[in-house]
Amino acid sequence: MQTVDRPYATQMDAARRGIVTKEIEAVARKERIEVEKLMPLVASGKVAIPANKNHTCLDPEGIGSMLRTKINCNLGVSKDCKDYDVEMQKVLSAVELGAHAIMDLSSHGDTRPFRRKLTAECPAMIGTVPVYDSVIHFQRPLDELSAQDFIQVVRDHAKDGVDFVTLHCGITRKTIEQIKKNKRQMNIVSRGGSLVFAWMTMTGNENPFYEYYDEILDICREYDVTISLGDACRPGCIEDASDVCQIEELVRLGELTQRAWDRDVQVMVEGPGHMPMDQIAANMKLQSTICKGAPFYVLGPLVTDIAPGYDHITAAIGGAIAAASGAAFLCYVTPAEHLALPNLDDVKEGIIASKIAAHAADLAKGVPGAIEADHRMAQARRKLDWEAQFEVAIDSEKARRYRENAKPENDDTCSMCGKFCAVRSMNKALNGEYIDIL
Repeated sequence: MQTVDRPYATQMDAARRGIVTKEIEAVARKERIEVEKLMPLVASGKVAIPANKNHTCLDPEGIGSMLRTKINCNLGVSKDCKDYDVEMQKVLSAVELGAHAIMDLSSHGDTRPFRRKLTAECPAMIGTVPVYDSVIHFQRPLDELSAQDFIQVVRDHAKDGVDFVTLHCGITRKTIEQIKKNKRQMNIVSRGGSLVFAWMTMTGNENPFYEYYDEILDICREYDVTISLGDACRPGCIEDASDVCQIEELVRLGELTQRAWDRDVQVMVEGPGHMPMDQIAANMKLQSTICKGAPFYVLGPLVTDIAPGYDHITAAIGGAIAAASGAAFLCYVTPAEHLALPNLDDVKEGIIASKIAAHAADLAKGVPGAIEADHRMAQARRKLDWEAQFEVAIDSEKARRYRENAKPENDDTCSMCGKFCAVRSMNKALNGEYIDIL
């Protein structure tokens, strides 16, 4: 196999033709996997490498259950919080903290300059939800938009260099009757899904992202955009988990996944929001079976509904279980979830919680190299080497601050145990040294 620049349509097309792209090479190197092992995974759709040909500053990543679990960070302006400079600060912070993807969910004003700035300057994967932009781009009421208006925005985002787009292709006119009949507790909580549902209800037309799916595939193939098949019917509360609406949509997403693969278009499938812990593993297995191993991208799942202000924790619990059971991509959840647009501190808390969940899952799955950081931490703790501990910590700044705010009398202890420190006592005992406690 020979490394070449771009005589191919998509990363999937290249892998199927035996062409080693620079993106495939980069992912193989990061994941410590041989290119020869990675290529069939990309060719079959089990690994996606979202890499729009117009996103030239991209540092590519692979998304698949056998690779390191990846993390997405949502941000973007709203009508109530519309400072793009603040959002750019969040982007820079997210990338520095280790987020692999940035999703611009802006729903106010002219979104194109910010989107183009992201694809021109940000090395992380960039994702969007074009249906949000459709209403504000055309500045017309929702029911006055045509199907081609929605498709045009998908094309615009693809031209701008977006690596993946969330499209709610799986709900149809049939879903309207299901929602009315099954009396969900929370109905549809997906913002994009609710817009598509509302448009269908008001116009009487079929979902444009479903009806014109082949045209969308043409666009995605042209620019090498990965489709993230949005789960409009994801459960928005524990009571709605694994209900008929969620599973019926998942079946349709499985069909749409195969149609995309038939055109060499890469796919991710989005997964549940709120779900009790005992259902998560089964849902991951069901998705993998129905969607033939396509990477699963989950929002949480949040394992309880009663923790506003702490939903980064409820999501981290669910995310760890989901990723250990086969999910490949975690969408972070911040403490502001359900309450407000997250600020800089919320973004950090959300990313750190997701990183912990992702790493815990990678340890459980035995992902190559995952345990090395834990090994270094154990060595540093055994030696009571505080600087080495800070270097390997997920949040070194916070760890360092805790120690500096409670300085111990002796450097080889902490303020909790002092000379009662078990590690200190064992080190001295094994070295034949006198153990002074008092």
